[in-house]
Amino acid sequence: MKIGRITLLDAKNPVGETEKWAEEIEKSVARVFEEPSKFINIAVTNREELRAALLRLCDEEKCPLVVTIGGTGPGPQDIVPEITQELLERELPGFGEAIRNYAFLRTPIALLSRAVAGVRGQSLVLNLPSRPKAILGLMKLLREAIVECLEQVTGVRYALWVNEIEIPLEKWFPSLKRFRIKPDPRFE
Repeated sequence: MKIGRITLLDAKNPVGETEKWAEEIEKSVARVFEEPSKFINIAVTNREELRAALLRLCDEEKCPLVVTIGGTGPGPQDIVPEITQELLERELPGFGEAIRNYAFLRTPIALLSRAVAGVRGQSLVLNLPSRPKAILGLMKLLREAIVECLEQVTGVRYALWVNEIEIPLEKWFPSLKRFRIKPDPRFE
């Protein structure tokens, strides 16, 4: 599966630090799917580069999944949500809400996130935080919704990673004590 990864570089995320995290971030995203993933990585520093990267990955490369890393805060350099919303055909607010809810239960600073998600053509675009540990947890939480969305927009049912992923959701969502994400039985 082809996955696009766009990283916003700025003073907070210098190139060296971002590259150090890249492999860990890619592993976290790839763990959603059973099939091998091929990443197309693009680093951007401004609005024009971000817009061009999103258009390239969605329209030309036709990546089923495009993730952006960083740039979702309230600062003047945090431009990812605005550019993403401009280019989306259909917004999926549930993803942004889940990202903020998950992160807020770990740190109140998560309230500053303006992450959005949606569909452009046959691509699901997700704005993710820049911390690898947060992305691993989010991928575990969002994986079923990601696969379902991809099936609806591409017509292809990607198989989930076959190993059960235990998420201590009761720690973050006490009302969901019995909830566990299991592999889709149709693909076991």
